[in-house]
Amino acid sequence: MITHSAYRVEPWRLRETGLHWDVLAQSESLFALSNGYIGWRGNLEEGEPHGLPGCYLNGVHELHPLPYAEAGYGYPESGQTVINVTDGKLIRLMVDDEQLDLRYGQTHSHERVLDLRNGLMHRKCKWTSPVGKTIRIRTTRLVSFTHRAIAAIAYEVQPLDNEVQLVIQSELVANEPMPHLNGDPRVAAALGSPLQPEENFARGMQLRLVHRTARSGLRITAAADHTVQGPAFTQTSSESVDDVARLTVITDLKPGETLRMEKLVSYGWSGTRSLPALRDQVEAALAGARHVGWQGLVGQQQEFLDDFWKHADVEIDGDAEIQQAVRFALFHVLQAAVRAERRAIPAKGLTGSGYDGHAFWDTETFVLPMLTFTHPRCVAEALRWRQLTLPAARDRAHQLGLKGAAFPWRTIDGAECSGYWPAGTAAFHVNADIANAVVRYISLTGDEEFERATGVELLVETARMWYSRGYYDPHGRFHIDGVTGPDEYSALADDNAYTNLTAQANLRAAADAAQRHPQQAAALSVDEAETAAWRNAAKAMTLPYNSALRIHEQSRGFTSRQVWNFADTRADDYPLMQHFPYFDLYSKQVIKQADLVLAMYIFSDAFDQEQKTRNFAYYEPLTVRDSSLSACVQAALAAEVGHLRLAYDYLGEAALMDLADLENNTRDGLHIASLAGSWIALVCGFGGMRWRAGTLHFAPRLPEKLSRLAFSVHVRQRCLRVEITGSHASYTLQEGEPIQIRHFGETVTVSHSTVQTRPLNPPTILPEPTQPPGRRPERPH
Repeated sequence: MITHSAYRVEPWRLRETGLHWDVLAQSESLFALSNGYIGWRGNLEEGEPHGLPGCYLNGVHELHPLPYAEAGYGYPESGQTVINVTDGKLIRLMVDDEQLDLRYGQTHSHERVLDLRNGLMHRKCKWTSPVGKTIRIRTTRLVSFTHRAIAAIAYEVQPLDNEVQLVIQSELVANEPMPHLNGDPRVAAALGSPLQPEENFARGMQLRLVHRTARSGLRITAAADHTVQGPAFTQTSSESVDDVARLTVITDLKPGETLRMEKLVSYGWSGTRSLPALRDQVEAALAGARHVGWQGLVGQQQEFLDDFWKHADVEIDGDAEIQQAVRFALFHVLQAAVRAERRAIPAKGLTGSGYDGHAFWDTETFVLPMLTFTHPRCVAEALRWRQLTLPAARDRAHQLGLKGAAFPWRTIDGAECSGYWPAGTAAFHVNADIANAVVRYISLTGDEEFERATGVELLVETARMWYSRGYYDPHGRFHIDGVTGPDEYSALADDNAYTNLTAQANLRAAADAAQRHPQQAAALSVDEAETAAWRNAAKAMTLPYNSALRIHEQSRGFTSRQVWNFADTRADDYPLMQHFPYFDLYSKQVIKQADLVLAMYIFSDAFDQEQKTRNFAYYEPLTVRDSSLSACVQAALAAEVGHLRLAYDYLGEAALMDLADLENNTRDGLHIASLAGSWIALVCGFGGMRWRAGTLHFAPRLPEKLSRLAFSVHVRQRCLRVEITGSHASYTLQEGEPIQIRHFGETVTVSHSTVQTRPLNPPTILPEPTQPPGRRPERPH
């Protein structure tokens, strides 16, 4: 996308200077607006043409049967798919007797701008109808960060050369037809007309529709109110039927006159509230938005983002594309989470229906780390959602013959809906990923109330699963067999290093939390014998190592497998999962995404520097990156072991995953974890930041093409700013009490009174490892 002629590279904006049908669906994802509760894709206000219509409410889904050729014990029976709810974006326009449709007439100019500083999406269009009437349209769109249930559009039309009659139809529309979808497993299941009508209403400037899903039993309400400014003789009328509520505005305009409509849309949904209660909820949200008004909503959005950017911005000198990309990433990750409030953060956020709108381990491992250091309130809410789903996770563990809780591989409401066992249920590491996120949040924020109310229960129930899942061998070593780690091309492996290390940390953290909070532990029936058993299992955990090769094994026996035949694998055979049978992938040394490398990044203290260097060199030629989750981790480790040029190239891949549509599926929504990964690559890679034993550690190094990197991080009510040049790093305390950090091992105290500046340690220059043929990361041109 960013290489397309219609796009411009700007530090604070995503600007599209022309409308091109070949990238229309991709642009709808890039220009999507969300607040974690409401998601509006960047569809044109007039509705058509479109690539993929999309209006989503976090958690709203429909169930559908999961078909199996042969039934198996423990297989989920129902799938969950995000659905397109009532679309409130639609504003259709008639110019005399011609409907605005940019496929007809002449489009003189068309520009859209997503302003990352204020969260507004602006659109300008100059169009001549087939009969020669020229108009200019200006729109501004927002999804509010301060009013959770509100989205809004300001819509202006102005004739330029002739007097015209204008008819605006502002609509709420349910059950929009969806385009035909291909067989890519990353694409959502197709569900026709998922919303059943319950109520429709239109009176004056107000519209409302209420629908219900048939299987999941969710009630969805959308309401709209309008303000119209135009000539005195402007007329309005409203009407509604089951799936459409419409306000019609008619007026005559002379050249230079303007018709302006401000449209406020509110949403609500529930699986338990009655229709009157939900109706009152959305009407109250509308009343609150009316009270603030359009300008008030805009001002509050600006104020919110001013504060966010003050504490979260990442500044780069030397690469304008990456500068734009990392701010684009920060903005979209914030959008995915800021008002989710005890709902999941899906893999695509609310920007598209890819992966059926499911949440995976991506959230805890890639998204929440970035948010913990930049906007930690979102993290507590995301983990409280996991706590709310504990009943389903306990039921799943019981079904699998395990203790505690077994969290789902993919889900919307907390129930497992992965129909493929090896890459789903067997990926038990999601349990420890959640526990790791809990420990990280508590350690970085000191939020003791969260630990008592939420953290202890999550840590205890996940630890119980691990202890029941593993076993001791005759030599007293603790093993966890038959699991799938992050590398989904190595399913049902024994002693996956990443899984064992995450489980080890989970067991220790649960025992520590139970000791700190005996009252909460007692309520969960935790006793000293159980915590001692967890500590013993953690101490005895197996970490596979090949002494002949002097490397850690991704899983036991991995290095004895046959190496994948990369030489005869064509470029268009990737991703391998779509061109080769799984049994072939599972039996070879070929890695879908960073696995042991991810373990070295997260559990840095479990490996010394020499081990990291040798391990990275071994696994790099085997990793094909058929997952968008890989590049950022490889960037962080490549930077740590001194391969700065390679790290820079991986940064480019992570940061431009969607802006350059590198996996050819941005049309289905953005890759939220890869967007967060661009922050990881910069801050944890080139910034060299790690959080160890309650202390921030920095070992910064910049690649040749970057002359400066600056960022801020939140740690225990402090805000620390870090600025790195080619030779020095400076540390400044922006808020809070003095803080001790480590710079290349040296203890440094940073306070308001001083800026601490230290020289950088030069990296050891090592031979750069190779990648599988054709899989070296390259910046698109």
